[in-house]
Amino acid sequence: MPPVERALAALARQLGEPTGFVGKVVGRLLNRGNRSLVVAAVGATGCGPTAEVADIGFGGGVGLDLLLARDGAVVHGVEMSETMLTEAKRRFPDHIARGRLRLHSGRMESLPLEDSALDAIISTNTIYFVPDLAAALKELVRVLRPRGRLVLGVGDPDQMSKMPFTRHGFRLRPIDELVPVIREAGFDRIEDRRVGDGRRAFHLLVCDLPG
Repeated sequence: MPPVERALAALARQLGEPTGFVGKVVGRLLNRGNRSLVVAAVGATGCGPTAEVADIGFGGGVGLDLLLARDGAVVHGVEMSETMLTEAKRRFPDHIARGRLRLHSGRMESLPLEDSALDAIISTNTIYFVPDLAAALKELVRVLRPRGRLVLGVGDPDQMSKMPFTRHGFRLRPIDELVPVIREAGFDRIEDRRVGDGRRAFHLLVCDLPG
């Protein structure tokens, strides 16, 4: 593999699962680059201050920070990167001590959460790294309460396909292929909201379970 492609493949691995010192740097960059998308995702949950919510694949933790800003909410963070879990423990010790933040090591396809535990879930820039999306969506349905809401933030596939690192391990699913899979999992209302434009164009898929 040419050196440039090796570097792109290494970047793709870090974006999927930040690890070590480089992973910490990537986490901070993700916080900065994804903030507008995560702000929109948190706002789209529609949850009140006493809701129980989760950020699945929270990365650098900007979503945890925004969710914890809602006084009274109990926030769960699920992450497969041990580096990002360690960073979250370092950043939010007071919230963890008070029981407002509960961190879990796990993957979207097998969530370490009880059935019907959550009012809402956000997950941004994660599904590119999920091989079995149908299984992951079934897990998300399992842990949501009736009338619960899932907010998925997804980069525009056409724009992302122009980024060379996405050749290495990214699954860029067209939105019109994602929506039927989401519906098949049990969500009966799906709204596609657009955030940003150009290379920073995202789809915010707001998905509701029936009551």
